[in-house]
Amino acid sequence: MQPLYTTTASASGGREGKAGTDDGNLSVTLVMPKELGGAGGDGTNPEQLFATGYAACFHSAVKMVAGMAKVKLPDGAKTTAEIGIGKREDGSGFGLTAALTVTLPGLEDDVADDLIAKAHAACPYSAAIKGNVDVTVTRA
Repeated sequence: MQPLYTTTASASGGREGKAGTDDGNLSVTLVMPKELGGAGGDGTNPEQLFATGYAACFHSAVKMVAGMAKVKLPDGAKTTAEIGIGKREDGSGFGLTAALTVTLPGLEDDVADDLIAKAHAACPYSAAIKGNVDVTVTRA
């Protein structure tokens, strides 16, 4: 694959540090959630960043396949990503789960379901984690 776009980000301090893109467009303070043994507080964490990126990428895929099918997306169309983290059953570390909910109000069920299935096949985030992360995709 020949990349069409490449970006670079760095982090220091792990889950309790700072992270950002080298161009300065994104700069965040990282905090460990209380659920993972941290103090919580103001800041973000890798799972929130992944959820944001996955939701945006998947929704772009929905828009792309809708355009190819000449389907106008309704007002209020959106994709929500819920990312979970927990210990793997085999004890080898931590794993992720992903639940995507796609809202396409007013579209016929078969049209919406077809767009979502095609978007899941086209989305690079979905392709990157396929076989490694349990992903569920539902329509709201």
